[in-house]
Amino acid sequence: MKLLVLNGPNLNLLGLREPEIYGKQDYAALVQFVENAAEEAGFEADVRQTNHEGVLVDWIQEAYGRYDGIVINPAAYTHTSVAIPDALKAVQIPAVEVHLSDVSKREPFRQVSYVSYAAVKTIKGLGFEGYREAIRFLKEYLDDQGGNA
Repeated sequence: MKLLVLNGPNLNLLGLREPEIYGKQDYAALVQFVENAAEEAGFEADVRQTNHEGVLVDWIQEAYGRYDGIVINPAAYTHTSVAIPDALKAVQIPAVEVHLSDVSKREPFRQVSYVSYAAVKTIKGLGFEGYREAIRFLKEYLDDQGGNA
């Protein structure tokens, strides 16, 4: 099964940006972690990062018919983008929203997630482990749905 893992703006700065919130490991460490977790679950993973909303939308649209599940950390676009959840709804690929930090305990503007309206689950506040949980959840979800999407 194939998994698309999308990361939004500023995740390329992991380890530099607010390490007390996001941790000290860099983006390369996250990619390696995700690839290992995906392999453990039986997925072939394609891990991508962009700082551009339209690129995320393009990647979601291109996923149609090519991927069985999506793990997405939309980062700041969580709270501002309507285009991302619209794209997720359009392609109808099961998606799990992931956040390294617990956004529910942060600034008031981070309390709304537009992406959650299109996700089958949201995982927050577990750091890198949130990605593993998302991947495991998608594996079970897809198995329960009868295999490949």
